[in-house]
Amino acid sequence: MADQHPPVVITGIGAATPLGNSFMSIADALMAGRSGVSRYDATTFGRPQEYPAAVVSNVASPPAEATTLAQGAFSRLSRLEQLAISPAAWALHDAGLTPAAAGGYPPNRIGVVAGIGAEQLKHWEQDYLQGSRDVFAPAATPTLVQRLAATLGVTGPTTTVAAACASSGYAIGLARSWLEAGWVDACVVGGCDILSPTALAAFHNLRALSRREDDPAAASRPFDADRDGFVMGEGGVFFVLERRADADRRGQACYGEVAGVGMTSDASHMVSPCSNPTQASRAITQALGDAGLSPAAVDYINAHAAGTPVGDAAEAAAIRAALGDAATDVPVSSTKSMSGHLISAAAAFEALACLAAFERNCLPPTINLDQPGEGCDVHHVANQSRPAQVNVAASNSFGFGGANLCLVLKRAA
Repeated sequence: MADQHPPVVITGIGAATPLGNSFMSIADALMAGRSGVSRYDATTFGRPQEYPAAVVSNVASPPAEATTLAQGAFSRLSRLEQLAISPAAWALHDAGLTPAAAGGYPPNRIGVVAGIGAEQLKHWEQDYLQGSRDVFAPAATPTLVQRLAATLGVTGPTTTVAAACASSGYAIGLARSWLEAGWVDACVVGGCDILSPTALAAFHNLRALSRREDDPAAASRPFDADRDGFVMGEGGVFFVLERRADADRRGQACYGEVAGVGMTSDASHMVSPCSNPTQASRAITQALGDAGLSPAAVDYINAHAAGTPVGDAAEAAAIRAALGDAATDVPVSSTKSMSGHLISAAAAFEALACLAAFERNCLPPTINLDQPGEGCDVHHVANQSRPAQVNVAASNSFGFGGANLCLVLKRAA
């Protein structure tokens, strides 16, 4: 199956995250084992909010430099728009595909796929907290992905993908299929999400969030025996994808190849992962088959593991089932221990972490992993980064409702 599609590569990266706003700064933070988790700021949403969650991971200041907008115009955008437009514009710039760039593609041959969950609910909530009442009389405004494309100056196909925590990973898979089908010559793809009082309250009431208030940097503890839930974060990560032959023709450097995609669903429960690892494991197996690789070829797995008692053990079982004998040798880490859970943007951020492993020849760690919990027996990269030659990485994303995804990325040749 791997030889049936042209290689699709990543030629641009843009980010606005709790660990930095550039590929290099994020790679530095990941390899240093630096936490982006901090205490909850009650003024984040424009006016003080009473909320019991003590820790979150937030973006300090999304950069406007790569956008075509003046700083004043950028600052007037909603938080969600800023976390989409800033990284998407930078990714396009990084790929050498800004409107003024020579040797690029016509605007109608560049598409946009954005992984965003509950877009309208977040817009209405932000609008209401700022004193407006759009929720009672919604304006007939274009969707965020349409506004994003217009701001970027591209007119190819656009769409939004909502698959909970796997949204931006599903978006990457869809963008790759557009390129394989020849519908576009390049695609801006990724995801974004914001901290939302409603979402924070809902996950808090579900007891899905960490209650560790004394030490925010230690709150996100994937795979650890003392894990007690995830830390909710925000951010935006976007890439530019192109066919390898077109990138080579343009003389554009590549960060890596999207070599394999696997997607399954289990529909076991609205918020709890399925206790049977079959479908999650099958997503990993599908992605490896799509890439034409065996489990032994994988040099690193970036786990979805968010720090929930049930989810982390379920994923460890899925990894063991998919990799078989190779599971004892393939290093695994969860960068959510540092970034928190970026929800719709999580899969894109974790794909970026895999690209950082290629660039640095180093494995990012799972910090706060003092003692692996019961059922979490995989080959952990615990607490400190580890030098390693990484040529193939797999990144798992398992969304609420049973949306299972695995991306296999390869080092650019």
